[in-house]
Amino acid sequence: MKLCIVGTGYVGLVSAACFAEMGNTVICVDVNPAVVEKLNAGSVHIFEPGLEPMVRRSRADGRLSFTTSLEEGIAGADCAFICVGTPPQPDGSCDLSYVRQVAHEIGRYMRNELVVVDKSTVPVGTADMVRGIIKEELAARGLDLNVDVVSNPEFLKEGDAISDFMKPDRVVLGTDSERAASIMRELYSPFARTREKLIVMGVRSAEMTKYAANCMLATKISFINEIATICERVGADVRDVRTGIGSDSRIGYQFIYPGVGYGGSCFPKDVKALIQTAESAGVEPMLLNAVEAVNARQKKHMAERIQEYFEPQGGVKGKTLALWGLAFKANTDDMREAASIDIINALTAAGMKIRAFDPVAADNARRIFKGNELVEILDDQYALCRGAQALLVVTEWNQFRNPDFARIKTLLTAPLLFDGRNLYSPSAMAERGFAYFCIGRPTGV
Repeated sequence: MKLCIVGTGYVGLVSAACFAEMGNTVICVDVNPAVVEKLNAGSVHIFEPGLEPMVRRSRADGRLSFTTSLEEGIAGADCAFICVGTPPQPDGSCDLSYVRQVAHEIGRYMRNELVVVDKSTVPVGTADMVRGIIKEELAARGLDLNVDVVSNPEFLKEGDAISDFMKPDRVVLGTDSERAASIMRELYSPFARTREKLIVMGVRSAEMTKYAANCMLATKISFINEIATICERVGADVRDVRTGIGSDSRIGYQFIYPGVGYGGSCFPKDVKALIQTAESAGVEPMLLNAVEAVNARQKKHMAERIQEYFEPQGGVKGKTLALWGLAFKANTDDMREAASIDIINALTAAGMKIRAFDPVAADNARRIFKGNELVEILDDQYALCRGAQALLVVTEWNQFRNPDFARIKTLLTAPLLFDGRNLYSPSAMAERGFAYFCIGRPTGV
């Protein structure tokens, strides 16, 4: 098929690369000329494992190209995917201005019948809005072309997006058109050869499915973090509790790892958006409000524990913290809604100096903290420990899982480690002579 994909962020670029990998001809459209130029040169502007070689391969084979012109991209296309951003507005609702803009342009430039696919995360009713805008533009041109608008939400994990797309758990399609469903089945058939993974439903149900899925996962994260906080107060070990509840097949082990809270481009935005949708519909979303409140508290939890530790020593002001990990999770450079931001802002507001390291998110961090004189981003995970009063681990990068503890101990002014991801064993850290503090588990010195 010939596909036009509008937007080259995580969703758009991963979708384009994977569709092209399966033999489709894909043209990506982006309004930023610098991004398009970089992509046409074979370089990728976002960090996602495995994405750059896939883009280069399809680009070299002529299956994948990039342009700033939607008119060029949509010419003769079978499907047009809307993969633009839907950032949160101050009230938590989605900003649909980019989606509307693309819908207007599709209506102005399409010359043949088309399946338009909403892949951006959008609130219920967006497909109807997109269809209406396109039809208005076609009417203004005096054309009556057939256009089906399909909701096809993405379920990609940053850091493992290629695998998620190539081997999906399910492909959700929202449409009432048998023609559109048939085209989408054909398009996705290479990704679902071992079993039927396509789930066809109504458009509004598909739009709600995306939010419901992310909010369920966010709920599990906030739940286990709440349990971890209680464990700290009553002397229980959240690791054992997790094993006990995760073995129940109705619960499972996924997304019940305690930590510093969820972040990124999806969970925070989608929880807020569904809260706003519920309130607009006259429903008080008590559970979702609690999920968000617990997460906001959890992001500051380690900062509060560090402040509590140093309070008898005159507080954190003037002291230095070495910090490992800035991205909201491993295998990405994404710092949107990252817990590291809340932690650093809380501690520097109290006068603490921060030296931080992340293997791929350093440049993004430098942009975020460029106005904060108490923050220094270094390129060596051990060098930043020299002379610091403590080390805090925020992101679970593999290179942090088994570090040189003896070296860390000689570099810090005292062997003090705060672990926001529960990467280490309290007993093993005690044997190494560290004062060790983690989440929801008894700690030792």
